[in-house]
Amino acid sequence: MKKSEEELFMEEALKEAQLAYEKGEIPIGAVVVKDRKIIARAHNLKETLYDATAHAEILAIRQACEYLRNWRLLDCEIYTTLEPCPMCAGAIVMARLKRLVFAAFDPKIGAVSSEINLFSLPRLNHHTEVVGGVLKEKAEAILRPFFYKLRHKNKSDDLIG
Repeated sequence: MKKSEEELFMEEALKEAQLAYEKGEIPIGAVVVKDRKIIARAHNLKETLYDATAHAEILAIRQACEYLRNWRLLDCEIYTTLEPCPMCAGAIVMARLKRLVFAAFDPKIGAVSSEINLFSLPRLNHHTEVVGGVLKEKAEAILRPFFYKLRHKNKSDDLIG
């Protein structure tokens, strides 16, 4: 079976998520695409950079803006391995991205469809098309073990200290 374009770009975002996992970061990756070409790629670096805003989506948007020398990403799409949080959803709207494609849903702080839908606010001056669930299982296969290890590490730390 031939992979769709959405799946191919999501596979690239998943490669970024794997890089984050290997660094001990929350394994989320993102790529920005313009004219069927990846112009930016990033993964979470909050721990590495000691920066609460160093989410994969924010870093990829910054790269894309620099690449295009424009803060408006009107003809661009962003692919991310997890439904964006409120900060990232806001950045996607503010950057005027044409389309968001995400893999796994985030029932805790997802700001696109799970917890809230920031994109549905009628007074926004830009509306981004959204597709969710692309390669969801593959993204969850990276996210689940990370959070399992984190939960169990914290429990054992509590027992020691």
